[in-house]
Amino acid sequence: MTAHVIVTDDAAARVIKLRRPEKKNAITQDMYRAMSDAIDTAQNNPKIRCLIITGGSGVFTAGNDIEDLLSEGTSNAEPAVASNLVKFLYSLAHNVKPIIAAVDGVAMGIGTTMLFHCDYVLASKTALFSTPFSNFGLVPEGASSLLMPRTMGHQLAFAMLVMGRTMTADDARVAGFVNTVVAAGHAEVEAHKVAREICALPAEAVAISRRLIRLPPEDVTRRIDQENHLFTERMRSSEAVAAFKAFMARTKD
Repeated sequence: MTAHVIVTDDAAARVIKLRRPEKKNAITQDMYRAMSDAIDTAQNNPKIRCLIITGGSGVFTAGNDIEDLLSEGTSNAEPAVASNLVKFLYSLAHNVKPIIAAVDGVAMGIGTTMLFHCDYVLASKTALFSTPFSNFGLVPEGASSLLMPRTMGHQLAFAMLVMGRTMTADDARVAGFVNTVVAAGHAEVEAHKVAREICALPAEAVAISRRLIRLPPEDVTRRIDQENHLFTERMRSSEAVAAFKAFMARTKD
């Protein structure tokens, strides 16, 4: 377990909190492993009825740690970042417990795409959603090329996944991937209320109903694998390496 991911069990809810504020909760390899473990170990625990993923107040996550991606993109070794990301995505795809996301502030890249694996999403008025893959010479990940068009239609998915357009919390609610918009700093509090509502329902009925309305896990993991193959290729491309280096240069100015 890493200090940058705090996992606590609150009554029947497991809370997974990203805690790396100095880097806007940018996700490292260790953080992916910790989140996967938190999800996986909840699966056969009858005391855990649902999961909450949050970044706390002010920021959800700025996405992948760019230094990790740059290091992997210029390495000849097998890309560990991608494999840890994929393990986390597989954990989401095979998870059988309702997942609630509490988004306050920026949700970039995987910070947005992971939400399409969640069952209920709360966003504060300060939330901003973006998937700037093309800007970095990359392609969509997280089965987002499958799940986002299914949720919000081709045109909106294209604007986000290909053009890198940003959505506000209100835009995301209209697009269909945010359930409720709340006041800044209140997303996590409201998420606990939703968790209590879900946990008060009959567990078997919830599990069966959830399974019926979701795509089969094998469909999702098939797209995860396809995207990952292309994402890994693109990480080593001259376009991506140049984009990463330009980004790092801007952040150091």
